[in-house]
Amino acid sequence: MLEKCRNAQERWGGVSDIIDTWLEERQQLISIFVALPQENVQDNLTARIQEFCQVMMDYISSGHFEVYEQLLKEGSEFNDGGLEKAQELFPMIQTSTDAALDFNDDYSAFTGQTLQEMHDLITQLSTLGEALEERFALEDAMIEILHNAHRDQVFAKAPA
Repeated sequence: MLEKCRNAQERWGGVSDIIDTWLEERQQLISIFVALPQENVQDNLTARIQEFCQVMMDYISSGHFEVYEQLLKEGSEFNDGGLEKAQELFPMIQTSTDAALDFNDDYSAFTGQTLQEMHDLITQLSTLGEALEERFALEDAMIEILHNAHRDQVFAKAPA
């Protein structure tokens, strides 16, 4: 997952400040996520899960309220069918948004005091990881459809 994020940054980095910042947030989210299983339960697992939930909510909010809007605006300016293709992705992205919101609701105040709570956490992290990985692929496809397809035309219009 982390390697795919690096690849996305290499492909789209520097193209848009909003996308750059968002991909950096994605990398931070993934870094915290992959480190969670190594956290010591007694030391700081609860704090790390809370941090993960906060970063995840920030990432999702940035996507929905900044990045997607920017991409849709750009796609509508070119009116080449990309907007329709991208809009087909939104219901699939929403599935992972729902999974992330549910995880946040269940674990942002996690205490992990019982073995059952720890077992449930592990199960939910696995499910959430799959949803996030699918989300990242869908978001990358949306960037490709709405941004990269027009990159040369945008740069050609930009003042020198």
